[in-house]
Amino acid sequence: MEYLERRRDRVEERLEAVLDGVEPEELADEVRHVVLSGGKRVRPTVTVLVCEALGGDTEMAVEYAVGIELVHSASLVVDDIIDRSELRRGTPSAWAEYGHGPAIIASDGLLGEAFALFSADERAMQAVAESMVELGEGEATELVAQPTTEEEYMELARRKTGALFRAAAELGAIAADADAYTVERFGTYAERVGVAFQMRDDVLDATADAEDLGKPTGHDAAMERPSLVQVGDLTPEEADERAREQSDVALEALAAVDADNSRALDYLEDLAEFVVVRER
Repeated sequence: MEYLERRRDRVEERLEAVLDGVEPEELADEVRHVVLSGGKRVRPTVTVLVCEALGGDTEMAVEYAVGIELVHSASLVVDDIIDRSELRRGTPSAWAEYGHGPAIIASDGLLGEAFALFSADERAMQAVAESMVELGEGEATELVAQPTTEEEYMELARRKTGALFRAAAELGAIAADADAYTVERFGTYAERVGVAFQMRDDVLDATADAEDLGKPTGHDAAMERPSLVQVGDLTPEEADERAREQSDVALEALAAVDADNSRALDYLEDLAEFVVVRER
């Protein structure tokens, strides 16, 4: 675990440095509340590990890792407003703490800081922009036409969760100056990890204890939002099996790339297996 902790610490230190430069002070307080209140840092860790697996210089990867975490945090602010969720990561959500207007401004501020970090490379900008289009289309689709089949659910999960995971991995490969095939393979790996992550999230929402999870449970049912369990009329165990299928696809994509750093690759494999058994 020390191996991963060192990488997370690098991302965390850079995150704090970026947020320390935000002005005015009121906005700085809001974005720090959103980003530094916890979080697994899965996406930025993927960015760094992919770059390391390819033998790349991780200095740029850390910049991109921070950027993708800021984009993710900005999206959570909006999610909590839409869902009327008052709790995020065990603390008040941005809108509950500051109000709707300041929360939206904080989300915009996070996106601005993120794109400043991506601006050094046109490929990085394109990867993140494409993921944000997918994310926005997914959110809009869910608001007007909720999924009624497993196929529709999978497409929604790919857009809402998988797309940002894909960008995280692609950014790591781009930071390592990888070829287009390698960028695509890592993107496929991470997209499937993201979909499996969302599937497991649905199971946890239906079965976990809110205190253990760090956010309200039963939210999908309360919001009348079809989860995988509901759409597929599945038991939690069956839904977890669907998530494992996605994890297997991720591992197949990972096996198709040539990596210089086998230890970093091992941790990426571990992640694909962990997302379907996590308890938080």
